[in-house]
Amino acid sequence: MSEEPLKAIRAQIDSIDDELLRLVNERARAAAEVARVKAADGEVGDFYRPAREAEVLRRVRDSNQGPLDDEAITRLFREVMSACLALQRPLRVAFLGPEGTFTQEAALKHFGHAIHSLPLDGIDAVFREVESGGAEYGVVPVENSTEGMVSHTLDRLLSSPLQIVGEVELPIVQNLATRAEDLSAVTAVYSHQQGLAQCRLWLETHLPGIERVAVSSTAEAARRAAEAPGAAAIASDAAAERYQLTIRQPAIQDGTANSTRFLVLGKESPEPTGEDKTSLVIARENQPGGLAGLLAPLARYGLNMTRLESRPSPEGMWEYVFFIDLEGHADDPALKRALGEMQRLASLLKILGSYPRSVA
Repeated sequence: MSEEPLKAIRAQIDSIDDELLRLVNERARAAAEVARVKAADGEVGDFYRPAREAEVLRRVRDSNQGPLDDEAITRLFREVMSACLALQRPLRVAFLGPEGTFTQEAALKHFGHAIHSLPLDGIDAVFREVESGGAEYGVVPVENSTEGMVSHTLDRLLSSPLQIVGEVELPIVQNLATRAEDLSAVTAVYSHQQGLAQCRLWLETHLPGIERVAVSSTAEAARRAAEAPGAAAIASDAAAERYQLTIRQPAIQDGTANSTRFLVLGKESPEPTGEDKTSLVIARENQPGGLAGLLAPLARYGLNMTRLESRPSPEGMWEYVFFIDLEGHADDPALKRALGEMQRLASLLKILGSYPRSVA
């Protein structure tokens, strides 16, 4: 095969790369100028705008004509924005650790890699870190497609002053990782309780009777499996690589459509983008038709509810609060009116946040 056509194509690629390099740095200079103007106007702390980032990602996704798919394009632009933002100061982002958890993967998907990562040992610790100002943002799991809601996150949202400022949807692939030579040498399996539940059928079929140990995260499971002979972990590719475990069986989750939704926590809700969600918690004194009455304004104003979850109320036995996700922003006129009517009927109504819908 002649080298001449390849040389010409490679020269073209080199020229494109040079232009990409020039444009990326030009964008970085423009981002730095935005920061300078904001600082001159006294907006020193306002250097990350979730609504603006979501707007940019949706615009490039909708303009994409391939051959790269939309996910690849949004990932590339997210990293460019992350690097440009870090020229001002890397964001401090707390997440459920240790390093290698799915929550860290969600944080990196949302913010890009140019952040200062703060892995913490529990969901409550993530809330506290953001509440105290130790981190600007936190990322916590809230819902799995097969195992349902993460109750600790819901309970903490009820008491925390933090707002939900974003969401991340992440496909979850669970692997059996170990230093044991084969499955017959495995004596215990470690994972987060959600990981164990998501792989229940596989474990019952291939490792019946083996001890299952719930720990704080899948990455913590991988760390323990690396230290204990005969131990295995249900964990991500990243956790297995970090703790030098061999993946003996990939993708052992029981369902093929296994994904987890994560919430991004901050101190102020973003402004409307036109493609938003609002999360709230609501309660009414226990009475026949109480919930239906609370939700009636949503139907009256043509609003779509995407999630309804009940939790026992901390106020009394057999009392419940309801966590609700709605399409729209709390400042949208129709939703604002509906929330006002619901407020008058409710014994409790707390808006947990209005935020841009997840951008794939």
